[in-house]
Amino acid sequence: MYLLGCDIGCSSVKVSIVDAETGLPVGTDFYPKEEAPIIAQRPGWAEQNPEDWWIYVKKAIRGALGKSGVNGEDIKAIGIAYQMHGLVVVDKNKVALRPSIIWCDSRAVIYGERAFHAIGEERCLSHLLNSPGNFTIARLAWLKEYEPQTYNLIYKIMLPGDYIAMRMTGEIRTTIPGLSEGIVWDFQDHCLSEDLLRYFGISKDLIADLVPTFGLQGELLGSVATELGLKKGTPVTYRMGDQSNNALSLNVLRPGEVAATARTSGVVYGVNSKLNYDVRSRVNTFAHVNHTAEHPRLGVLLCINGVGILNAWVKKTIARNGITYDQLNDLAASVPIGSEGLSILPFGNGAERMLENKQVDCSIFGLNFNIHHAAHIARAAQEGIVFAFKYGMDIMNEMGIDIEVIHAAHSSMFLSPILREALAGVTGTYIELYDTNGAIGAAKGAGIGAGIYASFEEAFSSLKKIAEIEPDGLKADKYCGAYEIWKERLEKIL
Repeated sequence: MYLLGCDIGCSSVKVSIVDAETGLPVGTDFYPKEEAPIIAQRPGWAEQNPEDWWIYVKKAIRGALGKSGVNGEDIKAIGIAYQMHGLVVVDKNKVALRPSIIWCDSRAVIYGERAFHAIGEERCLSHLLNSPGNFTIARLAWLKEYEPQTYNLIYKIMLPGDYIAMRMTGEIRTTIPGLSEGIVWDFQDHCLSEDLLRYFGISKDLIADLVPTFGLQGELLGSVATELGLKKGTPVTYRMGDQSNNALSLNVLRPGEVAATARTSGVVYGVNSKLNYDVRSRVNTFAHVNHTAEHPRLGVLLCINGVGILNAWVKKTIARNGITYDQLNDLAASVPIGSEGLSILPFGNGAERMLENKQVDCSIFGLNFNIHHAAHIARAAQEGIVFAFKYGMDIMNEMGIDIEVIHAAHSSMFLSPILREALAGVTGTYIELYDTNGAIGAAKGAGIGAGIYASFEEAFSSLKKIAEIEPDGLKADKYCGAYEIWKERLEKIL
């Protein structure tokens, strides 16, 4: 008996097939093999074609099946994780009307800000736990104003995961966590936000019907099953935004537990049991995978847009041709902590929520042509990423979230010794690395939703810790000193 998980990122789609009995992956693949393109017609814009995601999903599923040797008939449930906050609009024929406005797009900031002030800051924060900011519903408001012909053709709006589920099952559905990440769920009244829909003049008919996060969400169409080598009627039993799903994959479910990722963007994600919020709305609060009205479980999410994308840019643009990420890490390690006075602000991938939705862009400070070379830029980029994490984690501390241990997958930028060492040092936290990924988490989520696992504990009993990083006192002092210089440079431009 096997489970299939899909993780639809903006860089690629990853698919893992998990043996339900052992909890271990037996086949994993991803597509495309290089970072998927992001369309940026204007500064601050970011779009992707939903049809491309579907192509990537199909190729990654076939690849994972081939590597695993598993008979598709033995896949008993499918789970979906996806890049959060994206806007997909389809017509009555379930055809995407335009490219998706994805998570790192900044065009809707002003719409969220206007709604925040018009509805009332206190009411928004107490009911939505966030400012409408730059999220899905604000993006729809932008579309309504600037592309009215497209808007008038909309049958339903969806998140990226809803779209992929629709392509699999033919059903247009969403979840309460999905509505919360779009900032259209009222946590006080436990329903769609009448305030926001009324303010933007958006009909609730555009919102998909609800299904549970765990449970039957649709069954695989026969035509799709034939194309993928799976069984017709295979149930889709789980969907969740990627950061909440990442926390699930690390078994981060209880108040006070924290997960982190460092992929295209970087996230620190803590679980809270109280309906509280940052009064400046610099971090986001969404319904976690195990949230209920009776027992609130909220994911407090700190996001830094420019993380892995900055490291990839350095690899492609600054380092020599053909260099690997391991070689890039070695290059960065050849210069001392603090990069000999060089600082990089990694904010070149859209407006940053933790900087109050300001479009700061990436900046290099302290560059000396006689001292600095590619190795310094490689190290300063990774240190700048870590310092951005530190800056945001301080905001979470102000909210009363104490971070002592960070759970992370041994993947992406957490493969970098510099990033791990610097993060532990500058924050004073222990970092625990686990052998998992988002696609594995989605597969296990499917197992929970299908009733194959009786509990979260059973689903994640096989989760394996492979490393622990603790702060190094002497190095920590040096990282803290470099951070203070970095922070001073950031605050000068804010």
